[in-house]
Amino acid sequence: MDRVHAVEPAKSLFAAKAAIRRAVEAEGIPYTYVSSNRFFGYFIPTLGQAGATAPPRDKVVLLGDGNPKAIFVKEEDIGTYTIKAADDPRTLNKILYLRPPANTLSLNDLVSLWEKKIGKTLEKIYVLEEQLLKNIQEAPIPLKLNLSIGHSVFVKGDHTNFEIEPSFGVEASQLYPDVKYTTVDEILDQFV
Repeated sequence: MDRVHAVEPAKSLFAAKAAIRRAVEAEGIPYTYVSSNRFFGYFIPTLGQAGATAPPRDKVVLLGDGNPKAIFVKEEDIGTYTIKAADDPRTLNKILYLRPPANTLSLNDLVSLWEKKIGKTLEKIYVLEEQLLKNIQEAPIPLKLNLSIGHSVFVKGDHTNFEIEPSFGVEASQLYPDVKYTTVDEILDQFV
């Protein structure tokens, strides 16, 4: 929440979350924040295609140039890491970042992986930042919020544009190497 480059309405949503964090810290309440990133169930089944019910087979719309890395995590894995961190003194008063290495992919990487699975090259339509910002302004809620979050993640690279500072953060897959997390590759097999 503190390192994003979001535009409205995501900017206000993230600022509200950051304000809650600051209030918790100011009161001296022990905490572990879990930075879970993009949920599999919300994004992977459609590769983020608005209004779609399955991954694309012909063309795909990509926000930005498709190069910034994003992080995708299965909801059950978020739960597993959260439970492990709950009583772990190494996470006390820190942010637990969920950054499974195999699930840190750009949109171009994700589409390429999908193309290999279906044996077909998709037509790629890139919505570059200037057009995306215009689309955000013109979109109704909730699309406006989804697009503004997409801008933060897929254009500004807010999942991966910083290093985890050990004084306030830890990375889950390094802290808990025994957890076998679900990969994007495995999930995409369900849709072939």
